[in-house]
Amino acid sequence: MIPQQQNHVVATIENIPAESITASPSVLQRIRNVFNRELLLSLALGQVLSLLICGISLTSKYLADDFQANTPVFQSFLNYILLFLVYTTTLAVRQGEENLLVILKRRWWKYMILSLIDIEANYLVIKAYQYTTLTSVQLLDCFVIPVVLLLSWFFLLVRYKAVHFIGIGVCLLGIGCMVGADVLAGRQQGLGEHKLLGDLLVLGGATLYGISNVCEEFIVKNLSRVEFLGMIGLFGSFFSGIQLAIMEHKELLRVPWDWQIGLLYIGFSACMFGLYSFMPVVIKRTSATAVNLSLLTADLYSLFCGLFLFHFKFSGLYLLSFFTIIMGLILYTSSSTYVAQDPRVYKQFRNSSGPATDAPATGPLEPSVTYTSLGQGTEEEPRVRVA
Repeated sequence: MIPQQQNHVVATIENIPAESITASPSVLQRIRNVFNRELLLSLALGQVLSLLICGISLTSKYLADDFQANTPVFQSFLNYILLFLVYTTTLAVRQGEENLLVILKRRWWKYMILSLIDIEANYLVIKAYQYTTLTSVQLLDCFVIPVVLLLSWFFLLVRYKAVHFIGIGVCLLGIGCMVGADVLAGRQQGLGEHKLLGDLLVLGGATLYGISNVCEEFIVKNLSRVEFLGMIGLFGSFFSGIQLAIMEHKELLRVPWDWQIGLLYIGFSACMFGLYSFMPVVIKRTSATAVNLSLLTADLYSLFCGLFLFHFKFSGLYLLSFFTIIMGLILYTSSSTYVAQDPRVYKQFRNSSGPATDAPATGPLEPSVTYTSLGQGTEEEPRVRVA
């Protein structure tokens, strides 16, 4: 039954003014809505991270190939020391809940585990280059993406649309194109004498990277960036220092120290420190998944630099791979994800672009009709649902 109310009529389509009907957006308007400022800024920030990784790769290659300085633990140790000097000391002088001692009392063991995960992720991937081929590392390192997706789904309650999975697939297709170009160009560096061991090291490192990135996303979005970096610097410098003393002290003594090696170590540390400092900013704006997709272009930047520095053979597939990855990033970032609290809300999020509303627990949805008042009163017009 419809309640009886005076001066109310049903607003039908026939008596709606023509000028009030909103026209469907044009193709140009839709493109502008997709390529908005937020999307372009997210893409640019992700490529800055890729360029920093490119700098890390180039300096590491010069150290290993030209100066026979294979010191991955020492290089990571320098980064953790910088984090300690900048961010841990910042926490030490803060007052209240953000003070270093207060954080240690509450969450010290969590950051200790996270630091160990971060240290060993770096070590396993770098170590894998000694046993397997570059192609295997490039392919298997992408395993970090499904790890981040699963952990974000179950622990951060992030929900994705179909367009997100399509974007991820396009990015991985670009990586396949890049690996194919490497094979055709003969860039399969690495002897691969213990390929299975090397592949397992890459998979283990990628898994640890995924865990570290998801934990980082949770911390920077719920606590603070300075707390994350300060605690990583504290425990990372401590444990990497122990690992350095046990595993790499002899290798460090064999390094032929001169000003060129010193500059390379400084350049590596600057890029690594910039990556660690800037990545939480990008993760807070986007997500761990989006950041890892952006980092897929880092190998391509290294290849482009290698064309001039190491005389790599050029292939048009490299450009195709780059633009394919960028297209996948655009697809992924063109639509927002959703943090699910109620499965029914997520179902409506997938099927409708409108705001979520409460639905009846059982039975089909009932039609609703809005009644518009013809009176002169200023009170809010009542909304009545058809029984």
